[in-house]
Amino acid sequence: MTKTRVVLLTTLAMIAFAANSLLCRLALREAHIDATGFTSIRLASGALILWLIVRLRDGASAYHGNWLSATALFAYAAGFSFAYLTLPAGAGALLLFGAVQATMIGYGLWRGERLGIVQSGGLVLAFAGLVILLRPGLSAPPLEGSLLMIVAGVAWGIYSLRGRGGSNPAASTGGNFIRALPFAAVLSLLMLPQLDADAMGVLYAVASGALASGLGYAVWYSALPGLQASSAATVQLSVPVIATLGAALFLDEAITPRLILASVAVLTGIAAVIMGRKRQ
Repeated sequence: MTKTRVVLLTTLAMIAFAANSLLCRLALREAHIDATGFTSIRLASGALILWLIVRLRDGASAYHGNWLSATALFAYAAGFSFAYLTLPAGAGALLLFGAVQATMIGYGLWRGERLGIVQSGGLVLAFAGLVILLRPGLSAPPLEGSLLMIVAGVAWGIYSLRGRGGSNPAASTGGNFIRALPFAAVLSLLMLPQLDADAMGVLYAVASGALASGLGYAVWYSALPGLQASSAATVQLSVPVIATLGAALFLDEAITPRLILASVAVLTGIAAVIMGRKRQ
């Protein structure tokens, strides 16, 4: 794979991942759809597009994945949607990314990984950034939404850890999307009186599931063979930044000094941990 192709695919994947936050926030903020409906349609459209991709690429309908990973995937998708009922897109993306990385770093520490001085300082800096973002004040994001997004991030971190080293990540992700559908159906039944959507809301949810999620993951998995592990982790630091800029451009969300300071602290701290691993 040429370097230009790797850069292009990686850029498209990062934009797609950031677009999830923008699409979800836009749909829910304008009350085009409820959080349950957005979750269910996102998972269903993501499952469909991944099924098509695997079918066309591999010529088979067999899927990988398992129910534990599917549970984590559903917990992420549901927590993500309900969090964006109140969270701004930029702050939500930063909280999600921070929680994902904290989960994966914490797992490494639990398994016996040791951090150097630079990595330890980075971890403290990232934690301080989250404290800055969440401390009480006029520009602080809503606490309930923040906690839901942190739960979503932990769930996605668990999902990512369980999927590491898989031989066919697209097929595994597709299988887990399909397995997550019964959970979405149960949630829809429980929330039936609150279900409400117009055509635009359905369109946003389908775009999030089919394009930003399904095609986004497929493009990302295509780019991964051309990236070193540390580079793959580092480039994902761009997702909260892209989401924040996109929220300012398309959703008229303010980029506050608190969000800027928290973003710099969190992303710099996580970058220090990742680059420290590379040197080791």
